[in-house]
Amino acid sequence: MSATIECQKRPEGSKPRALRREGQLPATIYGHQGAESWSLVVNAKEAETLLRQIKINQTPVEVKIPDLDWSGQAVVREVQSHPWRRSLYHVSFFVIPPQDAAGA
Repeated sequence: MSATIECQKRPEGSKPRALRREGQLPATIYGHQGAESWSLVVNAKEAETLLRQIKINQTPVEVKIPDLDWSGQAVVREVQSHPWRRSLYHVSFFVIPPQDAAGA
């Protein structure tokens, strides 16, 4: 089973609580260009579905960001959620380097 998620670039000055009220979840992707990171938003329902299908830090996920014209393989590195309600607060992705670059 292939896991895929589509993200959008997070608007400048957007507040995390406001995003969550609108059904969006703040997210970050690391490792696509060294130490640089991108702030993103993802549909909260899609994120919940994705997290039920994968294992954190193990399952590769195809991340697509049409706003930035980028796509690639990543793992979910961290998930922040409410302690007992289990509502999601934030998701962090870490890019998996391409196989040919890792072997070189």
